[in-house]
Amino acid sequence: MEKGDYISTILRSKQTVLSAKDIMLLWGEASSDAARVRINYYAKNGDLYRIRRGFYAKDKDYNKFELATKIFTPSYVSFETVLGQAGITFQHYNQIFIASYTKRKITADGQVYSYKRIKDTIITNPAGIESNDNYSVAIPERAFLDVVYLNKDYHFDNLGPLNWDKVFEILPIYGGNKRMEKMVKKYREALNTETK
Repeated sequence: MEKGDYISTILRSKQTVLSAKDIMLLWGEASSDAARVRINYYAKNGDLYRIRRGFYAKDKDYNKFELATKIFTPSYVSFETVLGQAGITFQHYNQIFIASYTKRKITADGQVYSYKRIKDTIITNPAGIESNDNYSVAIPERAFLDVVYLNKDYHFDNLGPLNWDKVFEILPIYGGNKRMEKMVKKYREALNTETK
């Protein structure tokens, strides 16, 4: 690869967030000290924007959901982030909530990323997960079930937008959790009572 080709390869990538490993794969190089030096050079020069250790963007206008799902994998955007966008919860949160195999709270570039732990068998099940560009996000029905899975009692502001057929279609991936099934039925009945 020629000297100028390294940065142009990164800039042509459809990804807005790249890990050091992603960059090395684009360059066709195994993990090497020379590649790390080159990455650091581009970051210091302003050709790459360093978001946090090991993660870079082409510029400051990167997709925060993409970063959220790259820090820990497998993971997907879910919970209050999706429910708020769908109008199911009205409370605004400045943080992004992500379903993952670990529980952590990380701040990167001024944004708080809150990872909530869900069983591996659930995380890796694609039911109710959409792939958008370079990240995965739960549909509202899956996000609703994720919240019910982790919370014994939760107040939802507006359950009207949910497609209940999809909710009951996705519910079995949670391993026949009886408490969850009971809560989902309770929420459905409460909605039916409200709409009468």
